[in-house]
Amino acid sequence: MLKIYIDASTKGNPGPSGLGLLYIIDDQQVQMALPASVMSNHEAEFLALQTALEFAIEKNWHHQTTYVYSDSKVVVQTIDKQYTHNKIFKPYLIKIEHLLQKFPIIFIQWLPEAKNKGADNLARQGLAKKLKQKELL
Repeated sequence: MLKIYIDASTKGNPGPSGLGLLYIIDDQQVQMALPASVMSNHEAEFLALQTALEFAIEKNWHHQTTYVYSDSKVVVQTIDKQYTHNKIFKPYLIKIEHLLQKFPIIFIQWLPEAKNKGADNLARQGLAKKLKQKELL
């Protein structure tokens, strides 16, 4: 079984963003704190899900029952409905739906922010990396 916790952090809305991805597989943890470009927080949450799925496929972890946890109701409900009116979210939805087809069994569930602290901390670290990159320019 694979568990993936995802979150995003944005300074401003839109603004520079960071992604937090926490994988739990075979009693091991893999943590990723990634900088992202300037975008809205919701857009960053979609990017976090897309990136998390791409990495799981790249690592060949997608052949087992997978649970993805996000504290973004917008992302979870959009994936659940398989529809969005938002023009910015549509490309993410299309890409995510394509990636989801590669997982034989996958569940995407909302969880309260308080239960997603690991991914939240990683997202804040990713944002800090992005802000540091801007300082270096």
